[in-house]
Amino acid sequence: MDEQTAAFETERPRLTRIATRLLGDHAEAEDVVQNTWIRLARNETRLENTPGWLTTVTTRLCLDRLRSKQPELHEDLEVDDTAPDPADDVLLADTVGTALQVVLDRLTPSERVAFVLHDSFAVDFPTVATILDVSPVAARKLASRARQKVAAGDSAAAASGPTNHAAVVDAFLHAAKGGDLETLLGLLAPDVVLQGADAAALALGTQRLVGREKVLDLVNGGMKTAFPVYVGDQPALAWLHRGDYKVAFDLTIEDGVIRRIDLRADPQVLATVRKR
Repeated sequence: MDEQTAAFETERPRLTRIATRLLGDHAEAEDVVQNTWIRLARNETRLENTPGWLTTVTTRLCLDRLRSKQPELHEDLEVDDTAPDPADDVLLADTVGTALQVVLDRLTPSERVAFVLHDSFAVDFPTVATILDVSPVAARKLASRARQKVAAGDSAAAASGPTNHAAVVDAFLHAAKGGDLETLLGLLAPDVVLQGADAAALALGTQRLVGREKVLDLVNGGMKTAFPVYVGDQPALAWLHRGDYKVAFDLTIEDGVIRRIDLRADPQVLATVRKR
């Protein structure tokens, strides 16, 4: 393996996480990262900062896709650089980990890039500015404005109850299907419990798991055939096999994180499952 390929493979997981956060689709993110590799392979100039170059190319490819879906109006973003927003120094890791995609969909493409790169991946504002082709002051303002929208969205979700529950459930499913370990860790409580909640679930061999790491091993990549559903009136998830729901996942959520996952396979419970 040559030096260039080795550098790319080292950065690939991080690039995939960035692209997945920006695009909200793991398969599309992998396609973007592969296109980044193609550009690196064609590059004939010496790179002083390969990780930075890869980050820039990956983000710009994502930005092109976001703008093709959601054109944004250009506006004056310049502000007094002597009065930075104090919130700019605060990372919003908890916010980003909870119902991420629901929140990001409220942002413009540029806001989304500025917020995700700076607040999730600690990319400095001069670098963000270069990627977005704006000034560092404008990049700071984009992130600040995104942060305000995120905060407003979180307040509305918290007040709505069931909507917030559904957002966390769906963020969990999205992360599990996409193999986004960082988001899964943010959504699962350290002492989360996964267990069979009825005789039918226990008969399937469901083991009681306690702790984030053990639950993570089970759900990461193991939710390919799970879909968002209602169990009764509660937003939940369920495994689908040959057109029939076989196991329902009832998630107990407190303070934005999953505290317990009860697996239910009783036919009477499954009869109440309906698609969301």
